[in-house]
Amino acid sequence: MLTAVGLGPGDAELLTLKAVRLLQEADTVFVPGGIAYDLVKPYCENIVTLDFPMTRDEAEISRCMEENAEKILPAAKNGSAVFGLIGDPNYYSTFSRLAEAVRRLDSSVVVETIPGISSITAVASHAKIPVNGAFLVTDGPAEPATKIVMKVTRPQEKKAELEAEGYTDFTVVERMYMEGEAVYREEIPEKTHYFCIMIARKV
Repeated sequence: MLTAVGLGPGDAELLTLKAVRLLQEADTVFVPGGIAYDLVKPYCENIVTLDFPMTRDEAEISRCMEENAEKILPAAKNGSAVFGLIGDPNYYSTFSRLAEAVRRLDSSVVVETIPGISSITAVASHAKIPVNGAFLVTDGPAEPATKIVMKVTRPQEKKAELEAEGYTDFTVVERMYMEGEAVYREEIPEKTHYFCIMIARKV
């Protein structure tokens, strides 16, 4: 099993309790560099540092992913492998491509992700700027390919609105991490609880 664990924005005290537990329980912990290494070191002994060169050369990136996937695969197949990375593994991280490379080598490997405090949310606290309205997060493109909408109590209506904007793939998560949690992908409900988030993608 391969689990990506978000280590937060770099402050050792901002690791989640779940991140610490998984690091302690892992047979092998992989990290992409020095900052992540320093964060996981207090909780585990078997740590492997992987090389992820900073480059825009797609051929070099692909080669690097394949090499790292080959290093991770034995640990993921024979025990509990954790990949610890700064931030959150599903937001602007290398893990999605790395996981794809591991699955190409062996599709039977179970892959999970554990969220961490990302720089996207941490920066508002660090800068002491409250955010109470809509905001756009982008790494360059002005038109987002993914839109996350909070407090969606009428998902079917919101889905219709977003379809008019060109969004084609929808996931609704109701009461996340709470009693009564539900995830909707195919059948989008008409009404949901106040604690409901919709992820819309252009795919």
